[in-house]
Amino acid sequence: MNDNLDSIINKLNKAKKISSRGGEYWMGRDIQKILGYSSWENFQNVIHKACMACESAGEASHNHFHAITKLVMAGSGTMVQRTDWYLTRYACYLIAMNGDSSKSEIGIAQTYFAVQTRKQEIQDQLTDAERRLQLRERVRNANKSLTSTAKRVGVQRYALFQNAGYIGLYDMGLSDIKYKKGIPKNDDLLDRAGRTELAANEFRITQAEDKLIRDRINNERDAIQTHLDVGREVRATINKLGGTMPENLPTEEPIKKLATKLKKNLKIDN
Repeated sequence: MNDNLDSIINKLNKAKKISSRGGEYWMGRDIQKILGYSSWENFQNVIHKACMACESAGEASHNHFHAITKLVMAGSGTMVQRTDWYLTRYACYLIAMNGDSSKSEIGIAQTYFAVQTRKQEIQDQLTDAERRLQLRERVRNANKSLTSTAKRVGVQRYALFQNAGYIGLYDMGLSDIKYKKGIPKNDDLLDRAGRTELAANEFRITQAEDKLIRDRINNERDAIQTHLDVGREVRATINKLGGTMPENLPTEEPIKKLATKLKKNLKIDN
């Protein structure tokens, strides 16, 4: 039984696909036999029952079940149309719940998709936090790269160079930004920034580095002016789009506290 359990779980894991947007899905014909159905027609009946269960639960079935028709090569060498289904994790869970309970594969699939759904629920609750943490790490790495490039083009007073970027983006220097936002002097501004503010800074940083390289800047004065100009351009873009200026965006909990929370949740999940 344990071997069968592991085999089915492994097959379901291998059958899982990831969309361009990062979502998980399965194809109906991929999981048909994994769930113990030799007949596609019988399996489609289960899919239709699952669709009805989805609607009864107040969910729009088309968000989870999507039928497609494609041409495939038949045994005779001719092209024939074949139906298949794109299925979300929730769709697969409903299929398992509406399948033939006498099949051991169905019982295993019920547990598998229930566990997967619960994991996703936990992950969804942490999505914003995780994205902020990942974005902060990207900004940190981008700043390291910018520092390296700035040194190569002749910047020796990096604090002045960095502050120029902040003046361009925030219309004020770093110390004034912290004062306006109520951030302690010793705290890192970007460790208290939310995703929108971090994204604006990442754009500033990466574009400044690209421009230093592209324009072949080779002295500190021009490098500082370049960083200032890029910051201003990013600020102008935010203004043009009707966005909130970064100095007016709210602060968020320190990134270290957020990382600690995520680690605790990960331990609980495991």
